[in-house]
Amino acid sequence: MHKQIYIHQDDHPDLTGDELAAKVLRYIQYSALIDVSQLSVTAVGRTVVLSGYVSCETEIGCVEQAAAAVIGVHLIENKIEVMQQ
Repeated sequence: MHKQIYIHQDDHPDLTGDELAAKVLRYIQYSALIDVSQLSVTAVGRTVVLSGYVSCETEIGCVEQAAAAVIGVHLIENKIEVMQQ
C-alpha cells in the first residue's frame, strides 16, 4: 500500500512548532523529491530552521523553496550544507 506523505489537511495555516516542522519536512520530500534522511527541520512559532546535508548545491535552493511554499511558514533560516564526498 502506498503511504501518502503530504495530504490536503496539511494546509492548515495555524500550525506552529513541531507540527509545522513535520509538515515542512513532509512537503520537502513530496514536492522536491529530495532524500530527507540527512535533513532536520525545526520550528519556533512560524520560523523554520533547515539544517543537515544534501548531495549538491542545487538541492539547497530546492529545499528552501519547498519550505517557503508551505502554508504557515513566515521565515526560513537555511543552514543546509552540501555533503562532502
